[in-house]
Amino acid sequence: MDGIHDLGGMQGFGAVDHSPAEPSFHEPWEARTRALVPVVVGAVRARSGEFRHAIERMAPGHYLTSSYYEHWLTALATLAVEHGLVTREELEARAGGAVPLSGPVLVPPVTGPGAGVTEPRFQAGDRVRVRDWHPPGHTRCPRYVRGKTGIVARLDGNYSVPDVEAHGAARRDEPTYSVGFDAAELWSDGQRGVRVHVDLWDSYLEPA
Repeated sequence: MDGIHDLGGMQGFGAVDHSPAEPSFHEPWEARTRALVPVVVGAVRARSGEFRHAIERMAPGHYLTSSYYEHWLTALATLAVEHGLVTREELEARAGGAVPLSGPVLVPPVTGPGAGVTEPRFQAGDRVRVRDWHPPGHTRCPRYVRGKTGIVARLDGNYSVPDVEAHGAARRDEPTYSVGFDAAELWSDGQRGVRVHVDLWDSYLEPA
């Protein structure tokens, strides 16, 4: 989906504040949130795509003003309520106040994903174009490469398509590729000779 989470290539957010000595967790609640992930995800039987999509559905203002692990905590709370593990009222009663949840899923469950793809359509060195489409559900195809042309650098094997697994129990496997793009084509910022490599599923691509 096209949401505030898809920040690749966007400007105006300033420098990334990072320290080589940064701890894994800044506060004890972050460690507890990390420990809750397998508990909640396992209880509701959510796959990684569904967990990511719960983060993508956060309100833009909340997403931009919250920390990394608060994104995780919001996703866990959202999945727990959506799957009936707990009601919102029970959650907020135990939290002692309002708990922000992500917005609703905007696509129906995927029940017929179609046959998987076993043989790659492209080989290293092939020129490919990323489909220029804007799915309302989960996708791992970054917005900044859609409609852009790149060169397949490497084949990485067959894996489950996140766009399918995020929206139900269905599964479809496809070949994946590492595709190299000219940074100047992606962002028109004059970075000649700089290559950006993105991992993409077969259905995201078409021949250039």
